[in-house]
Amino acid sequence: RETPLKQRRLVESWPEGAGHIVARYTLNTYIFNQTLYVRLSNPALRSDLSMMRGELVKILNDVVGEQVITDVRFG
Repeated sequence: RETPLKQRRLVESWPEGAGHIVARYTLNTYIFNQTLYVRLSNPALRSDLSMMRGELVKILNDVVGEQVITDVRFG
């Protein structure tokens, strides 16, 4: 079960999981219903990351040490 602490740890691990360059273009991140929502300022980056959704889910869950999210959505 996802807890607020684990959710916060996962959100805070976004720069590490996605990379610091991606983090620079990140405007907002939050988790709702096991989905990490990421708002980006760069449309091309949004498109590239959408193709890596499954990989990002695995990386971010691995950083936290258990399954907190099942999907990532970009806006």
